[in-house]
Amino acid sequence: MNSVRTAAIQLSSTQDRERNLACADRLMTQAVERGAQLLALPENFSFLGRDGDKVKYAEEADSGPSIRFLKSFAARHGVAVVGGSVPLRCAGGTKVTNSCVVFGGAGGLVARYDKMHLFDVEIDQENTFRESRYVESGTDLVTADLLGHTMGITICYDLRFPELYRALALRGAEVLFVPSAFTRETGRDHWEVLLRARAIENLCYVVAPAQSGEHGAGRVSFGRTMIVGPWGQVLAQCQDGPGLVVCDLDFDVLADARKRLPSLTHLRMRSLK
Repeated sequence: MNSVRTAAIQLSSTQDRERNLACADRLMTQAVERGAQLLALPENFSFLGRDGDKVKYAEEADSGPSIRFLKSFAARHGVAVVGGSVPLRCAGGTKVTNSCVVFGGAGGLVARYDKMHLFDVEIDQENTFRESRYVESGTDLVTADLLGHTMGITICYDLRFPELYRALALRGAEVLFVPSAFTRETGRDHWEVLLRARAIENLCYVVAPAQSGEHGAGRVSFGRTMIVGPWGQVLAQCQDGPGLVVCDLDFDVLADARKRLPSLTHLRMRSLK
């Protein structure tokens, strides 16, 4: 397909998994009604609460309620779904992985990415995070073949590590997914500029579904779900609260951008492959 209609879903998730899944289903159904063939959800789409509760709400990789929901939706509607992220149980039961699972249009699992870079930061006294306390870091780059194109899968804090995105581009990624729950404080200054930079550097589309607003337990997310073109232009953007954007990713436009500015072929350091 030279054009893929893509939807990025914005949520305001909480600890209530049933509520979160119902909201996701409603917005995803709206996206399908608008012709979306490829849907993407934000980080922690089915559960967002206190970090310590991730272990309590952890799911099995092949049978958890969020996994069943994603698989069923993809199969029922014949669409591909990039499933934001879900806390998946690790051996031993004391940690989880923050994992993005990707399903194809027949409901089959296409890929799983475990978040590499964990959010251990002290922005200020009210915004201190230690994701690594409860989350085990992933180790592998992941691309997914969907609808005839190669997609690079990342999650949130990964966005600050350009080496990851260049490595995905060198592996053939044409679209970079960044499901996120960016904090309000960092999002105001960094969200858009980082997304546009990753698109420009790698001449890729960037699809960034985000969490928005208050989640309880003192968590507030910036929102502003975006789809960015390979020339760095913002093609679509959500405002505050739950919602969605739908945009056609035109791969002829991408090919033309890479032809006019062939920077990926000029790279001298090849070790990232």
